[in-house]
Amino acid sequence: MMNLPISRWGHQLSALWLASFVVALGMVPVSHAQRPSREELVRADRARVEAEGFWLYNDLPTAYARARQESKPIVVVLRCIPCEECVKLDDELVDTHPIVRPLLDQFVCVRVVGTNGLDLDLFQYDTDQSFAVFMLNAEKMIYGRFGTRSHRTEWIGDVSLEGLAEALKGALEMHQRYLQDREKVAQLVAGKRGTPLEFSRPELYPSLKDRYSNQLDYEGEVAKSCIHCHQIGDARREYYWHAGKPLPYELVYPYPHPKSIGLVLDPKFRARVQAIVADTPAAASGLQPGDDIESMEGQPLLSMADAQWVLHQVPMSGGEIALSVRRNQQVHDLTLVLPDGWRRGDDISWRVSCWPMSRMALGGMRLESLPQEMRPAEAGAGMALRVKSVGQYGAHGTAKRQGIRVGDVLLAYDGRRDLASEAAIFEYALRHHRPGERVQLDLLRDGKRLKIELPLQP
Repeated sequence: MMNLPISRWGHQLSALWLASFVVALGMVPVSHAQRPSREELVRADRARVEAEGFWLYNDLPTAYARARQESKPIVVVLRCIPCEECVKLDDELVDTHPIVRPLLDQFVCVRVVGTNGLDLDLFQYDTDQSFAVFMLNAEKMIYGRFGTRSHRTEWIGDVSLEGLAEALKGALEMHQRYLQDREKVAQLVAGKRGTPLEFSRPELYPSLKDRYSNQLDYEGEVAKSCIHCHQIGDARREYYWHAGKPLPYELVYPYPHPKSIGLVLDPKFRARVQAIVADTPAAASGLQPGDDIESMEGQPLLSMADAQWVLHQVPMSGGEIALSVRRNQQVHDLTLVLPDGWRRGDDISWRVSCWPMSRMALGGMRLESLPQEMRPAEAGAGMALRVKSVGQYGAHGTAKRQGIRVGDVLLAYDGRRDLASEAAIFEYALRHHRPGERVQLDLLRDGKRLKIELPLQP
């Protein structure tokens, strides 16, 4: 299949594959000359989708009822409500895809454009994504997930339309097995549902409770009434932070990417090994390029996102994951061993969730590690993190108001000189401190040492 051409843009929620995928869902190009408001785009999107009748629009109860009646599986796409920043398509793109659309015809298809009222006991996913795909049945058994990202704007190495087609095919196969043997399939997919979260719906979290309701407000300003995916993750972190509880590791390092353990998967397949990085847990497991990982911990894999789901369940202290691998038409049982502290190998710097964590722990500044040749001698073998940006307003402007500047080099945080990354500071601060406490920063500026006290923000 040829890659579909699309425009590139800088908005943090937009991406190459998202535009292609949105086209597969039947969206049309937005004219830059018209520049409709976001309110107009949201309302026009709803009107068009409901008129076409292929996708159910924010209507999961009808999807469950229809799936039971028609014995079909369900595909649910969660994505941002449309706006010019996250939907910019080239004119040559069509509104259907010749491989994906016939597969979608075999599902009851639902588009969820706001997470207000979403069942978080069922729909658990990486909320730093700007979209997520669930494939499930009317009994709310999840067959699989789809949608992965490891960069702020690029998706090419993580998803593809071929990969989406493979995931849909896998879900259809699973559904046929379900119709033949429901109990067996229920056992196979039991691990694809997580334990209940702190609250069952986004609008019940304290930081969202007084701002949003359980549904979009089409009688008022509908765009402003939407709870976005990333706000769920933010609300979960703020819940622990404000309650004075250590932030769970899985909220600092959520949904680790397979490449963080040396496993590079091919986005055109369900879970085919493209490469293995030497001296990593993946290499030690015995996995080889070309292997198809059919299951992890007994859970069938339909996509890279399914692999991330399994990894997300492994604690920071590590553990073993059973793998079933098809190699040269033979099935092999392998074991993937994750060591203590393994989550720290994942790069989280691209995630939207870093912004609120930078407010809490760093007063709104963002840090970057210095390469060896740029490290100042004063750092010795300890940390050397350069301030690459400082926030300007509100709580995000705290570091700036305390006198911190872009280009300063952080040598110690709260007396710790072993926090070698921005993420390590997030982890330390949000697990060992509380809002309102103050930490001392040791900085280097133009060869001079500075000590600045930084108040931690709510």
